[in-house]
Amino acid sequence: MAGYRVVLTLLAAIGTANGGAFAASPTIAPFKDELFAYPEPVASRDGGRVLDVPYSEARDIDRRDEIPERRVARRYVDLAPDQTRRDLVFPAPDGPLRWASVGDDARASLIVVFVHGRNGDRRLGMNDWTFGGNFNRLKNLVTQAGGLYATVDGGALGAADATKVAALLRDLKARHGEAPLMLACGSMGGELCWTALAGSDVSRAVDGLVLLGGSSDMARLDRIEREGRPLPILLAHGSRDKVYAMDAQLAFFEGVRRRDPRYPIRFVVFDDGNHGTPVRMIDWRDTLNWLLNPH
Repeated sequence: MAGYRVVLTLLAAIGTANGGAFAASPTIAPFKDELFAYPEPVASRDGGRVLDVPYSEARDIDRRDEIPERRVARRYVDLAPDQTRRDLVFPAPDGPLRWASVGDDARASLIVVFVHGRNGDRRLGMNDWTFGGNFNRLKNLVTQAGGLYATVDGGALGAADATKVAALLRDLKARHGEAPLMLACGSMGGELCWTALAGSDVSRAVDGLVLLGGSSDMARLDRIEREGRPLPILLAHGSRDKVYAMDAQLAFFEGVRRRDPRYPIRFVVFDDGNHGTPVRMIDWRDTLNWLLNPH
């Protein structure tokens, strides 16, 4: 990790001319923050654009889960959102898309759509007990804000699947008007998300992108047509990720910042974390508030 610390130091030097410490205006109300907020000490660089979050399996898995990686302790979970759980089929033009949702499907103030990674389905992001209860917290944060949280079946995460998800995103945006639409993508699900965003109507509909242990490059960002309105992007990655190397995502982040220092992009690294760590450890309240008010 010594090399990574050097990179953070360089980014801090680059970012000193771009403003002070990050401070987002709170929009999403607290929910179990004492259990899910990033553990101290968190190192902040580049005006808050880079966060170095400490991660420990002994603390963040063994002390948090009743059954490690399979069932979190009960105090982390509130099952109230499941009272509005719906398992649905969306009639996309290219075929039916199975999806699930909780929250207000009539007057949503916020929409968050989660796309799973390889070998997953819509049930992954609805599971209250795995990944340290972090999906349950996301469900509670969104529903308590009057929003709608949805998960989809991404299938093989290819172009045909991306077309179906894109159709759902367009429909959600059309039905919920001014509600911000956030797209969160785990691992290989990021490939589907980048493909879906290449459609100009979809890229204009989505108001924020979260990539959890995913992959990015400048060419895919350049295909997003936003008509001068940048898409806020939050990248979260484990420093020991052996599926998608952290250095590649960090290089993407640096490239975006060099090209436009004002571009709303943020990089959260989990120090000593692996491929699945961002899904377990991302602070969804911090993330959603930043996406709603990026600096």
